[in-house]
Amino acid sequence: MIMQVMAKNWLLQRGYLFSWVPVCLALGIGGYFLLKTEPRAAHYAVLAGFVLGTLTVYRFLPLETRPFLWALVLVGLGGGLAGLRAHMVANPALDWRYHGPVQGRLVALDRSASDALRITLDQVILGTIPMDRTPGRVRIALHGDPPIVPLVPGTTLMLTAHLAPPGGPVEPGGFDFQRHAWFQGLGAVGYTRTPVLRLRPPGQGQWITRVRLALSARVQSQLDGEAGAFAAAIMTGDRSAMGQETLSALRISNLAHLLAISGLHMGLLTGFVFAALRLGFAAIPPLNLRLPTRKLAAIGAFLAATGYFLLSGGNVSTERAYVMVTVMLIAVLADRRVLSLRAVAVAAIIVLVLRPEALLGPGFQMSFAATAALIAVFNGIRDRGISLGPRWLNPVLAVVISSVVAGLATAPIAAAHFNQIAHYGLVANLLSVPLMGVVVIPMAVLAGILMPFGLEGWPLAVMGLALDWILWVAHTTSAIDGARGMVPSPGKAVLPLVALGAVFFLLWRGPFRAAGALPVMLGFALWAGITRPHVLIAETGTLVGVMTDKGRALSVERGAGFVALNWLENDGDSSKQAVAFTRWSEVAKSDWNITHLRGKKAARNFDSCRRGDWVILTAEPSKLNLPCQIIYPKKLRASGALALYKTPQGVRVISARDVTGTRLWHPQ
Repeated sequence: MIMQVMAKNWLLQRGYLFSWVPVCLALGIGGYFLLKTEPRAAHYAVLAGFVLGTLTVYRFLPLETRPFLWALVLVGLGGGLAGLRAHMVANPALDWRYHGPVQGRLVALDRSASDALRITLDQVILGTIPMDRTPGRVRIALHGDPPIVPLVPGTTLMLTAHLAPPGGPVEPGGFDFQRHAWFQGLGAVGYTRTPVLRLRPPGQGQWITRVRLALSARVQSQLDGEAGAFAAAIMTGDRSAMGQETLSALRISNLAHLLAISGLHMGLLTGFVFAALRLGFAAIPPLNLRLPTRKLAAIGAFLAATGYFLLSGGNVSTERAYVMVTVMLIAVLADRRVLSLRAVAVAAIIVLVLRPEALLGPGFQMSFAATAALIAVFNGIRDRGISLGPRWLNPVLAVVISSVVAGLATAPIAAAHFNQIAHYGLVANLLSVPLMGVVVIPMAVLAGILMPFGLEGWPLAVMGLALDWILWVAHTTSAIDGARGMVPSPGKAVLPLVALGAVFFLLWRGPFRAAGALPVMLGFALWAGITRPHVLIAETGTLVGVMTDKGRALSVERGAGFVALNWLENDGDSSKQAVAFTRWSEVAKSDWNITHLRGKKAARNFDSCRRGDWVILTAEPSKLNLPCQIIYPKKLRASGALALYKTPQGVRVISARDVTGTRLWHPQ
């Protein structure tokens, strides 16, 4: 009886299995990034043999088993694609600290978390360092006086800088910046306090970037202040003029997605162009009656999306949105349903094949989670004939439903990556998102059309009024007490469990789909029971954090600010570093005997300790044969950041290298 029910339920999946293709690819990609050692050529040869062998015997297998075999093949292909991509982007990375001359071509501008202007250079030359050991790209924060030379993309610059290898995770299991930098092509990061000199003017390359930044400057010349910076970010992807206070307000109010050019912007722009062209054709009856105006409008919308993609800098989130919009416009041309989970699956497959590493980023996860949830909900409303009330009320209810559904779908992902829940995010989005669709994006399109004629002033002015309102909403809601709730970082299994459960619920057909709730509940249960490290030690030894009854106590009031911020946020603690430093006196009352000694003099004078003590030094000690546990820079360079847990069996030590293993981006 059970077998008959299962067989019947399996038949219900016919015609819906394609949507599982990106899921299987994602499982393979995720498996590759979980490995502790880099696969060798022999492993890839075995994988290729398995895939080829499977395809050879595929037609001889029973129909019922073929989907399972395809699933295995796709998982293997996902792992192979991730490995291929990791080797394709390989570039030298510094494995030492460098101070000296740096020459390179300017390719990108942005701002650091400390609000310093940052430049990214390629075609790098580092003094006398051989080219085979020189990073392909370096990113440098400008901490000195403002540059006296214009920072035009394509310009060859020269400066003196401090460079270092990209840092590892700030704690075991934390965000792996080294892996992120590997796929970005960044081989070194650093800073300079010296003037930036122009060696050569821009050449033939980087012309799109120059046009983009010129457009950004023109927009900001028409709109002052944060509204102008916001408009430039929306139209060109240039966020270098956005202030940290505004960025923080947008994040706390859950409006930061309005800043990044992603699915919302690309969808609104193509939707506006598509609708405008349809109306334009309808106003000319001879054209409307003789031409396939719907398909012509789709082609026009595709051209607009392509131009927007090129001018926006083509970053990963924009690329993902462009792929999704393109797939949907192709569905229009092919007379297929535009908003379907199959279209989302096609877009996900393309993104995963081109950039497998995107799977690990919050942008990919939130974008596809929101899109899949919205399509499932609105298709359900349509298929079941659910009424949204009077016709004049439908647009308002659609916005409300969209905000609620997208917010619920992305909330666990945002909380896992950013450790925060925006308590007033729904209200802020309801007050802001409609203006993006009705005013901001249409005015941005009109400004772009009128700019060659010098008439962009009035649409930008209208756009600025809407952006002023959105910024007011962001600042007002973020200033409300309790606007931001903090949550601790989940374990590595939590998000995969929640995602797989949600995907099963969305894609499976029949009564068993409710089983998708089980992994979701298990994921949240694991999250609720997470235990944060009792002690954290930074990979440089410059910061120590001990969990106390009042929260994590930090050993220094200033310095290592990025590490301190991440530790506290991962604890679900919104306190500032200075506040956490005041808790350090509580460490003496705990059952941890921890001493943090800073400086070379303290390391030289350190010559005694007791068994059971933990001593962390920022310089090499003169004596090592002591009864206590001594943590010093040379040791940390090999292990990375450390996490200590007190258990009944003693102290358990986990290093960042224990978690990351030895990979391309983490060489031995």
